[in-house]
Amino acid sequence: MVAQSDLLAFVDAKLAYEIDVVAAAEAQAAGTAVIVDTRRQSSWDQGHVAGALHLPKDALVLDDGLASLPSDRTLIVYGWGPGCNGATHTARRLLAEGFSVRELIGGYEYWVRNGFPVERAGGVEKAGPDPLVTHV
Repeated sequence: MVAQSDLLAFVDAKLAYEIDVVAAAEAQAAGTAVIVDTRRQSSWDQGHVAGALHLPKDALVLDDGLASLPSDRTLIVYGWGPGCNGATHTARRLLAEGFSVRELIGGYEYWVRNGFPVERAGGVEKAGPDPLVTHV
């Protein structure tokens, strides 16, 4: 059996590391965090969090882009959604490099489903929120 103290430590660590889309949008608006898209170029081109930076996995392997990341704000990384762990791999690398990092729960999917702004080739769009996940 797992000790209660171990379970509490795990939950505390999870809460300190993960961030939901509402809190991420607030942090981005306040200027305390930068949202980082970890998906490949073709996914980015289909749409991404408005104002996000793009840091695909291949840029990490080559160390491209790390120097351009702000070190004075928390980096909130995201992938496609709950079934994607690309953001977790990126977060691990960024944490090892000394950055302050949090992972967006639900990724791009839940950002869109909550009706937050998305940037595409035609500009920034904001769809109505999915009533199952709405934050309003």
